[in-house]
Amino acid sequence: MFFKGSRYQGMGTYTVTAADGRMILVVKPPLPLTAGVMGYHARKEGQRLDHLAALYLKDATAFWKLCDANDAMVPDALAAQGLIGIPPKD
Repeated sequence: MFFKGSRYQGMGTYTVTAADGRMILVVKPPLPLTAGVMGYHARKEGQRLDHLAALYLKDATAFWKLCDANDAMVPDALAAQGLIGIPPKD
């Protein structure tokens, strides 16, 4: 269901009931990594997180690790952030 290396890979699921009675299967949110940062990148206009992940982490799909390092649940939360913390490579 999720690509290899996804932050959701291997996370459990549970069911919630919507207001209209439908049962919805959802994925448990992952706990953020607590590895800290090895440095910061001064973001320029137009730079995307997948580009930064490819540059620093050698994996464009690891953009979520940038989110974790910057205490952001979703990438859009970093859209206006000028300095992006870069986590250490695995």
